[in-house]
Amino acid sequence: MEADWDELHRTTVPPPNIHEPPTPASAIAFDTQQELLWIGNEYGRVSSFCGAELAKYTSFRGHPVNEGPVKQLLFHEKGVISVAPCSVHLASRRGLTQWHIGDGTMKDLRCMSYLGKDNAMIIAAGCQDVMFKIDIEKGRVVEEIPTEHEYTMMKYSHYICAATSTGFVNILDPDTLRIVKTLNTNNVGICDMDARNNYLVTCGWATRPQGTPMLASLANVYDLRAMVQLPPIPFHAGAAHVQMHPRMSTTCIIASQSGQLQVVDIMNSNTVNLRQANISTYMSGLVLAPSGEALALSDADGFIHLWGSPTKLQFTEFSNATEFADSDMPVPVIDVDSDIPLSTSGMPYYREQLLSAWSSNQFYEVGNPPLKIDPAILSSLRPYELGSLAPNPRKVRRNQAEKTRLVEPNGDTLAAPKFLSEKAREAENDQNNERRISDAVEALANAAFNASTKADVPIMYRNVEIKYSKFGVDDFDFEYYNKTKFSGLETHIANSYANPLLQLFKFTPLIRNLALHHTASSCMVENCLLCEMGFLFDMLDKADGQSCQATNFLKTLSSIPEAGRLGLLEEQSHNTLLTDMMQSAGRFLLGQISMDFRRIAQNSVEFDQKIAIDTLASIRCVHCHNETIRGGGTYVNDLVYLPVGSNNRMRSHFPTFSQVLKASIERETQIRGWCDKCRRYQQLATRKTVRGVPQVLMLNAALKTPESQKFWAIPGWLPERIGVIVENGKIFCFEGEDLRLHLQRGMHVITVYGLVGIVADINGGEHQKSHLVSLINVAISDRTPAQEPNWHLFNDFLVRKISREDALRFSPSWKVPAVISYQVVSERHGVDDSWKQNLDTTLLYYEWSINNMSSKKSRALSPEEAPGAGSHVAIDTEFVALQQEEIEIKADGDREIVRPTRLGLARVSVLRGSGVDEGIPFINDYITISEPIVDYLTKWSGVQEGDLNPHISQHNLVPLKVAYKKLWLLLNLGCIFIGHGLPKDFRTINIHVPKSQVLDTVDLFYIRARQRKLSLRFLAWYLLKEDIQQDNHDSIEDARTALRLWRKYEEFRDAGLVETMVEEVYREGKKWGYKPPGEGGAAMLTAPAMNRRQQEARSTDGGSLGLVLVGVNENGTSTGGRETPEILQERISGAGTPVGKRGMGRVSDFIEGSPLR
Repeated sequence: MEADWDELHRTTVPPPNIHEPPTPASAIAFDTQQELLWIGNEYGRVSSFCGAELAKYTSFRGHPVNEGPVKQLLFHEKGVISVAPCSVHLASRRGLTQWHIGDGTMKDLRCMSYLGKDNAMIIAAGCQDVMFKIDIEKGRVVEEIPTEHEYTMMKYSHYICAATSTGFVNILDPDTLRIVKTLNTNNVGICDMDARNNYLVTCGWATRPQGTPMLASLANVYDLRAMVQLPPIPFHAGAAHVQMHPRMSTTCIIASQSGQLQVVDIMNSNTVNLRQANISTYMSGLVLAPSGEALALSDADGFIHLWGSPTKLQFTEFSNATEFADSDMPVPVIDVDSDIPLSTSGMPYYREQLLSAWSSNQFYEVGNPPLKIDPAILSSLRPYELGSLAPNPRKVRRNQAEKTRLVEPNGDTLAAPKFLSEKAREAENDQNNERRISDAVEALANAAFNASTKADVPIMYRNVEIKYSKFGVDDFDFEYYNKTKFSGLETHIANSYANPLLQLFKFTPLIRNLALHHTASSCMVENCLLCEMGFLFDMLDKADGQSCQATNFLKTLSSIPEAGRLGLLEEQSHNTLLTDMMQSAGRFLLGQISMDFRRIAQNSVEFDQKIAIDTLASIRCVHCHNETIRGGGTYVNDLVYLPVGSNNRMRSHFPTFSQVLKASIERETQIRGWCDKCRRYQQLATRKTVRGVPQVLMLNAALKTPESQKFWAIPGWLPERIGVIVENGKIFCFEGEDLRLHLQRGMHVITVYGLVGIVADINGGEHQKSHLVSLINVAISDRTPAQEPNWHLFNDFLVRKISREDALRFSPSWKVPAVISYQVVSERHGVDDSWKQNLDTTLLYYEWSINNMSSKKSRALSPEEAPGAGSHVAIDTEFVALQQEEIEIKADGDREIVRPTRLGLARVSVLRGSGVDEGIPFINDYITISEPIVDYLTKWSGVQEGDLNPHISQHNLVPLKVAYKKLWLLLNLGCIFIGHGLPKDFRTINIHVPKSQVLDTVDLFYIRARQRKLSLRFLAWYLLKEDIQQDNHDSIEDARTALRLWRKYEEFRDAGLVETMVEEVYREGKKWGYKPPGEGGAAMLTAPAMNRRQQEARSTDGGSLGLVLVGVNENGTSTGGRETPEILQERISGAGTPVGKRGMGRVSDFIEGSPLR
């Protein structure tokens, strides 16, 4: 403190409101980056003052009033961090909130500190048993750390010095937060301390002989290197505050509550410089500026005193410029005259992007404008105690409110299709009435392709949404959006943002081949993404244009902990851009499926040869120049955009894509890491040497700046072919004419890549969310050679053919790339289906169980029963509800399904369909489910609570993958599946079975004109004389019933009686209400031939008369067994045959008017 130091300025802490006096400062600190002094008060408000005049800069509410005072302030490049007893707050220096954390376990926070020099993490603690580690970038608590100590102050200097409420100081390791040393200050409490340059100085309270506390007359000093106490500094006025000098390592300033200041050298306490502050009450705070050229004091009257030298006053040594609000420009006066042209007014010049061009994900609607009061109410208002009253005109319904925010139309949008159930009810005479993607819509979309603004985003690129009827998602007309042979993926599943990337992988032949060959192997790892990818690719191939869903793949992705930690799950990444999530997902998926591949082929390098760039990384320490060489592969490369020439209006000054690719692969990076030679963290420079290139080249566009987006705005900047030469550890890339010349010369070994496709981010406009699509040249994966490109747009379940120009045209305002895929042209059309001949079918021939239970109702197949093409199997499945449907009640009372019920596979049974063991199950698996089950649907599934619990279940339990793979093997072996209502079962299982491999008894006994399908229970009762599903559903019983119904249908077909018999079934079903007698809601029989005694007997029984068409013998008992059409015809023709135990009349009475009679 030099001789000319004195009080230069004084100001007050802003009061809570204009009618209140100034409040004392509860926290005071100098900004470490700008010329600002920050104050926190007891009402949670944070204020700042600028420069030597302490001009008011910002003031904002950082914490609620009821939480108490601001305890401490820290400074970061993003803003100022404040802590109060119940919350931690980060705001920019202009006062805008960046994040606010108010955890319920935060009860009495007192202090905080950085956890290292990188200022990426802070630790917040207080007089409570939990400390909080907070990530500043993400603004969330990453770890809660239990503690036995109550901390009141923290200072950081190599270690974290944490003062406890009992007068001790714990020295904490900033990496582990473990206590390295505990220092005893011999005080009952610590009122202030400071740590800098390996020294710690503390002030505290001592105990008087009478037992009351008083300020100690000694300031304790500690050496943090040796962890020992140094001689204390005497201060007879009572040390209340202390600050270490930032530039003079052994100098500190000690102050008393009365304002006495003492500048002292801690190594020589006899050298003292005394000053006295002009304070009328007592000093409440002391802080020294980072430059050492300014000192700020706060007192109990709410004043802030700024001390320093008038000629050298500055807060920080190298301060950043403080941003101030723009001053109002004087408005020029312009005469409005018919002789003055409007062009003289001019437009303002601007260099930054206008607000009107901001992306839709950069702003949000907050609240609604106030309602306009009805004039009828205003005209009849009369004064009342608290306002005015008026009669209610009752122009709207109760609880109905007007939506006051005006929603602008989205422009031309793709009309939603009618539900399939609606179309089935409509007359089909005029096919022109059916809404579909018409020529007019096509023309409208093509007209919008040349637009460059968000308002003109082509229709086919915009968000598509699934609508739900009471029949769920099965009633949605996906075919309306896709008239191609390529299947789309549905969006009503969590994490379906990955759909475009999965489509891109599927149409990259080498990735597709790897996935399917691995899936056909013996891999039984439950969370194998490569297997799930193979299942998905096979389903997309077999669907032939029908919509599919990646349910099982996305469920497996969600179950991998690493995916959650990387922020790849939508439910955990609400504020992450979809482009960043997609690029991270691509890198993660390729790394994960590489590990999955090596689980089966442990020593194989096939995957890395096809996908990874083989590199040697040279890691050199900048400090000691120690160099380490490491080998490895890179699956995905982020593009690094070279600087643009000075005249950036000329295209020639933009580097080509090949130049950017070369710089991206060979780029040198510097990161902070551990140096083995220095034995500490140092700056490490990494340089890559390329040894080989893969057959598939995956790239991330990595568009982080507006300058990088300008590259993609250049027409034709992305080439369809690139050539790569690797020589002597260096890589050379060529395109266009340069590539053609190198190929002609043939002097180098050049690898030529063809563009497979791009995943692009679409900003659909002001009222549409950003979403992702894929643009793919499907000709590359076509089995038949085709030289012409065939580009398609995959917008989830909307698939549409587009031109090459449309696919490769990008616009920074609405369409930017995210992921790019290239594949060597030599593997064009390299679709390998040999996996179908190499299926590992071992799983079908033994029982798999995770709870060591064997199914008593099934017997595994023997090798002699090996299924093949045309083998018949009967199947039935049961499901449980994992999520109830979500509905929305509109103002008019209509119900709209927002999200349908989500089901999970709980049981699957597959029976032999032929042979001596026909009808005997060989699969009867219960499936374990890790998700919470909201409803077991026992009435319809037969599954009860506990059946799916591995610890208590008495059934054979298997993972979903095991059950799925068994069905997948049967599908690819060519088996024909027999069942009742199979499409819905297959959809929920997430498998696609071609129609040629399905025999559905629903369709066998169905008349389209009747628009009603018959239940399995009714068909069994009427045709098989069996009562099924009496108590609960049983999948074995249902599958066996479907098998017998198919056999019955075969007999009718051989006899030529199918149409006649089906008509008869519908006629009788109508009489019975399409339900067996005794089932709730079944109709009572009122045939004219029923005599009065039968009606009285039915009334006496109190229920519907159970009458069925059964075979009987002369004794009136059931014949049982399967009836042939001949026996049925003979029995129907006979007169007076009793019906048996269930009936009392003749058979002819119950088939009145039957054509079979």
